[in-house]
Parts: sequence; C-alpha cells; structure tokens
Amino acid sequence: MDVDKVLLAAPRGFCAGVEMAIKALSWMVRAFEPPVYCYHEIVHNRLVVDRFRALGVVFVDDVSEVPPGAPLMLSAHGSAPEVVEAASRHGGYVVDAVCPLVTKVHHEVKVRAGKGYSIIYVGHEGHDEAVGTMAVAPESIHLVESEDDVAHLPDTGQPVALLAQTTLSQRDWAGVLEASRQRFPDLWMPGRSDLCFATTNRQSALVQIAERCDAVVVIGSANSSNTVALEKMARAAGARRVHRVNGPEELPEDLAGTVGVTAGASAPEELVRSVIERLAPRHGVEEVAATTEDEYFPPPRELRELLTAIDVVASLTLGASRTAPAAPDRDVAASEVLAALGT
Repeated sequence: MDVDKVLLAAPRGFCAGVEMAIKALSWMVRAFEPPVYCYHEIVHNRLVVDRFRALGVVFVDDVSEVPPGAPLMLSAHGSAPEVVEAASRHGGYVVDAVCPLVTKVHHEVKVRAGKGYSIIYVGHEGHDEAVGTMAVAPESIHLVESEDDVAHLPDTGQPVALLAQTTLSQRDWAGVLEASRQRFPDLWMPGRSDLCFATTNRQSALVQIAERCDAVVVIGSANSSNTVALEKMARAAGARRVHRVNGPEELPEDLAGTVGVTAGASAPEELVRSVIERLAPRHGVEEVAATTEDEYFPPPRELRELLTAIDVVASLTLGASRTAPAAPDRDVAASEVLAALGT
C-alpha cells in the first residue's frame, strides 16, 4: 500500500444501543456458567459474535432450541411479541436487550394498528429488526423497500401511517417518503423520526470526507444494515472507490493516497485501530467530526435487578466483596469490555 493519510470519520462504530447490548451480554457471560443463550446475533458483527461464541454463548434462531431454565438474552434488534412470550415461559433468566429506539417503533406499530391504520413499514425484508417489528401487527402492516413497492400497495380505505426500520439510510428513506406522501396525502408520521440518530450521524460524518478521499473503507459485516447503508452513502457522496471490510485482512493491497475510514454501528473500535495500522498512513490520521454523541442507554431492567440481587447477596455473605465484575455503566466503553473478553 501507498497511503498518504487517513481521514477518520466521527462519530463511527458502536451506537448507544449496541453499547448497552454488548455490556449486558458481557455481564451475563460472567454471571452465569456457560452456555448462555442468545436469540439471534446480539449485533450484526462477525468479530463480536465470534468472541461471545468462544466464551460459551450459543446463538439460536428459535427460542425452542434453548434448554428449559437456561439463561437467555434477546438481541438488540428487537423480537416478535410471541418470541418474548415464549422466552418468558421457558423458565430461565431472560434479558431483553432490545434497543430503545426499536421499542419506540414497536409501540408506534401497536398504537396505530389499534386505531385502525394501515401501516407502511420501510425496511429490509428478512432483517431481524424488520421481522420483529412486522410481527407486532402482521394484519395491519405492509413492508416496502422502494418507491415501486409503494405504488403497488393496496388501497384499503383506512388511514395510513408511515414507519421505518431504524437503520435505514437517509437516501433510501427519502424516496419512499416522497412516494408515500404523493399517494397518501393524509399520511400519518411520528413527530420524531424513526431513523436512528446514530445511523444518521455516521452517514453525515462520512459525507463530509467522501469527496476528499481516493478511497473509502467501511468497516462492518455484510448483514449489518447500517453498514451497508454507509457503503451506499459513500458511493452516492462521490467516493472514487469504496470497500466494505470485516477487518484489516480484507483491505485491497493497491490502496493509495488519502483513504477515508468509518465503521458501522455494530463494529468495535479495535477493528478501526487494526485497519488504520494496516493502512499505515505516512502522514498520520485526521479525525473529521460531524457531531458528538453522548447518548446513553442503561442496562435492561432485568439486568439491573440481577445486579442489585448480587450486591445484596455479596454484602450479606462476603462483606464488601463482589463475586462478579462491577456493573456495566456509561463510564466504561463497550469496545473496552469486548476487548477484555478476548484476553
């Protein structure tokens, strides 16, 4: 490689929902004897999933695969109501690590369906988040991915609401929004956008550097919707070359000049560091910040209750000692927690 400089987008990498989910699963790994089970991948990133798998986490696609009484976590992408119900019946300790922004969309679907709306849901067919959201009100919701899909929607005579998968790109969302407004002039939309602020922030940061780069590297897995959205955004913003990679081993050998680097919301910072190390820019790294993020999602309620119970038992039996690591909180980055699990 002959890389002169790296332009590093900020923000990048883990969002608040991923931070919360990874810390929560890390706590469960330490609090319970393996195996710990997780419904679907905790987040869509190969390194993250492989690291937890090496520590005894078993990822399943059906709650029926979980032995009765075993500890179980539900992924950050959100689960169908029947999955949550089945998990609660299986008799084990269950933590629902759904991102609060996804929970907001689930609530909107439930409320609008209850009021007799026909719901247009903009999302990617088969994506875990879309599957879970559609299951909230399957008789009232229609999945669309493009403007053409909007044209083929049935006209039921009901009021129409428009909701979205949180990880969509602004570009994908804007076209469907306009087509939906043209076809349904009285369209209802939530007061606050369903699009995740972290996804939007990462796209804005990437746009700021794309035209300045000879190539852009997007770090993240192919099944990560927000990572794929970043890849598309880089191309649309005028980047000459765009490469999505899982890690440094996938970097093309002929990269040269100025290279932009960003990472999807499921990609840990250690991957960013290793990619930059592999690029070895002669003139260093310039971080280009579009905005700052200080959002924090606390651990799920079930986990907070577990931590309280452990504290009580520890204080009664061991004085001030704890039998497990300190509780995950906003002062510890999930990337640090993840890196520690690998040592």
